[in-house]
Amino acid sequence: MSTDLPGTDSTDDRTEQPLRLLIVDDQPLIRRGLAMMLATEAGIEVVGQACDGLDAIAQAQATRPDVVVMDIAMPEMTGVEATRQIRALTPAVRVLVLTAYDDDPYI
Repeated sequence: MSTDLPGTDSTDDRTEQPLRLLIVDDQPLIRRGLAMMLATEAGIEVVGQACDGLDAIAQAQATRPDVVVMDIAMPEMTGVEATRQIRALTPAVRVLVLTAYDDDPYI
């Protein structure tokens, strides 16, 4: 299977390059917990954390992650709008939406 993310293809010779993640969540415990847990995984580097959509956009531009793990419901700017702007500014970045809500209107 071929993807455009480093270290995800079994034929990829760049396995020494970790998958660079930006974690975005307004809840500090969730954000820090995810960052700590994912940072222990081989092949993953957490390059930043953001507390809201506006911070996510700034961090994405500054750190150029491969993947943004994005909460949907946040103050200042929703994850949906932040995702739109991040993808417009940095099209190579992929976004994985993470939410605890199963009845959220964004889903």
